[in-house]
Amino acid sequence: MAVLKLRELRADLAFIAHWVPKEAHVLDLGCGDGAMLEYLHSIKRCSGYGVEIDDEKIPGCASRGVPVIQHDLEKGLDLFADNSFDTVLCLSALQMMKNVEALLHDIARVGNEAIVSFPNFAYWQNRLTLLKGRMPVTQELPYEWYDTPNLRCATISDFGDLANRVGLTVTDCVALHHGKPVSFLRNLRGALAVFRLKKKASSGL
Repeated sequence: MAVLKLRELRADLAFIAHWVPKEAHVLDLGCGDGAMLEYLHSIKRCSGYGVEIDDEKIPGCASRGVPVIQHDLEKGLDLFADNSFDTVLCLSALQMMKNVEALLHDIARVGNEAIVSFPNFAYWQNRLTLLKGRMPVTQELPYEWYDTPNLRCATISDFGDLANRVGLTVTDCVALHHGKPVSFLRNLRGALAVFRLKKKASSGL
């Protein structure tokens, strides 16, 4: 899969992919239909696995030739040993978890670094919708309040604080709008937050 095709499918994935080193061993949590791993396998010669719970998305992984494990992330990552992966991806899935903190601990345990993305609830359009008395429905938050799988709402500042508390160092943070980074007033203008993380040397993880 070429980067242009990946950008057409998911512009945010195309941006995030450049952070993954060539030939890295990758774990993609909530991998969906496997588009990201297919790109990383074919273009960057990465190895690794996807983890997905949705029955309807597993066949998509198989058709792309992506190794996938059907598993509920709420049950943790005990099936993987410490430091098993160079990079752990958790892209637009963290906000669906009941216990975000426990999953972050597990991500830090099994990977040397992590890339995490989630909808930024402080995005200006979300704020405006709330001022109008409604819950936001956007490209990053496409569900109505009554049928959304998203359990957690976070901002860029919120997540940075949590990452530090669980023993992770933020090495990079980007706010994306339609797949492109924004720098000025990023917590206001960025619809999707993307963090690059490493575990602290003294964290014991």
